[in-house]
Amino acid sequence: MDTRTTPTPAFDMVLFGGAGDLVMRKLLPSLYQAHAAGLLNQQGRILALGRKELSRDDYLAFVEKNSRQHVKAHFDAAAWDSFCARIEYLKVDASQPRDFPALADKLKGDDDRVVVCYLATAPNLFAGICENLAAVGLNSGNVRVVLEKPLGTDLDSSNEINDDVARFFKEEQLYRIDHYLGKESVQNLMAIRFANALFEPLWRREWIHDVQITISEDLGVGSRGDFYDGTGALRDMVQNHLLQLLCIVAMEPPANMEADAVRDEKLKVLKALRPFSEQDVAAKTVRGQYKAGAVGGQPVVGYLSEQGIPADSQTETFVALKAEIDNWRWAGVPFFLRTGKRMQERLAEIVINFRDVPHQLFNGPMSGSHTANRLVIRLQPEESIRLYFLAKEPGDTMRLQPAYLDLDFYKAFKVRRADAYERLLLDVIRGKLALFMRRDELIEAWRWVEPIMDSWSRSSNLPPKQYTAGTWGPAASSALLSRDGIGWHEEC
Repeated sequence: MDTRTTPTPAFDMVLFGGAGDLVMRKLLPSLYQAHAAGLLNQQGRILALGRKELSRDDYLAFVEKNSRQHVKAHFDAAAWDSFCARIEYLKVDASQPRDFPALADKLKGDDDRVVVCYLATAPNLFAGICENLAAVGLNSGNVRVVLEKPLGTDLDSSNEINDDVARFFKEEQLYRIDHYLGKESVQNLMAIRFANALFEPLWRREWIHDVQITISEDLGVGSRGDFYDGTGALRDMVQNHLLQLLCIVAMEPPANMEADAVRDEKLKVLKALRPFSEQDVAAKTVRGQYKAGAVGGQPVVGYLSEQGIPADSQTETFVALKAEIDNWRWAGVPFFLRTGKRMQERLAEIVINFRDVPHQLFNGPMSGSHTANRLVIRLQPEESIRLYFLAKEPGDTMRLQPAYLDLDFYKAFKVRRADAYERLLLDVIRGKLALFMRRDELIEAWRWVEPIMDSWSRSSNLPPKQYTAGTWGPAASSALLSRDGIGWHEEC
């Protein structure tokens, strides 16, 4: 069955935090795109919950003002109007059990309908919401719960949240979302690896020199200063997004594409990650914090001058580290992970650098460099896959120059492309768990990250390295790679 064009089952999408930023910027626009493409069942309803007493008309006016502007493509006024007809609003304070019977009454009826409860709230509300849902019978098998990150600040707090939620919902009802796994190019990476004889024989230590995974942002912390200063880049980005991308690159071929088969292989990668000793943290990690500079030609303040940030904060806004996987396929291959705010550009990419050929036949500046052969999977701002190689320069000499093959999704496939949240929301409604984190994955990710967190917390006399806003981070980040005789992709 082709799920690109098949409508979902009948559903109720319940949005906790219905007037919040995530719902306005991401969830409603993504649901609209699915609606406009004919992918939502005609019996699908959207129920937004909030603490304020609002009429339906008042809420729809709020949606018109705050959400419609985030529909980036395929906007049609008639489709928008018919989409808004799906939306209802209900006053529910997530922390008040007395508000939940009204929610149950709103949803009662056909037990075959899928009920998706998307918790777009602070994590400290998750346990209470789940308990209140269960108290009114909204935890039966047709109910699915989407949990937004961050799930805790360390392993203990993550386990506490998951233990509380597990009292009321089974693991197969829980969808821990990481929107990077919904991106087209990430899933295309799996297709490239596991559907093509060209790449799978090369996808190992004998032919891959190193892997680089970067998620950079040109924005600062903005109005999220209070939240961000208690979190930092390691918890906010590395523990989830970057490690999930690493798993997709490094996992063994699953037996099939069923959810647990895929997640079993990701778990094996996380368990094979070499733990960090105190010495490893000093030698193989870099933490940084941006200072005043310029982004896009405009001056910006440093992190310590942002709203809500203490003047003596040592919270990192940049992380680079060298990860190693102790298994047969990847022994000796470094995985370099990097993320930061106020960097030179907004970028997310995975770079696979292949090894040199064993014997060089050609002379010239481009020969003898492993950077000649690389696969670059770009996740944002646009999605693309490029394979770089060396070719002969036109003329009467055998001088080599770099060239690339480009998979342009827009040209290659004449179909509409769903964004990450749209794809993942459709997967939740359809009950497809493969692109969502299982609890044991989350546990292993925290176990690997915690020694870095602990070491940094003990190094209060070693503040993060400063880097100028609008650059690619501290110089120590480049030095981290230079010890292996390489540089970051943009430096090569």
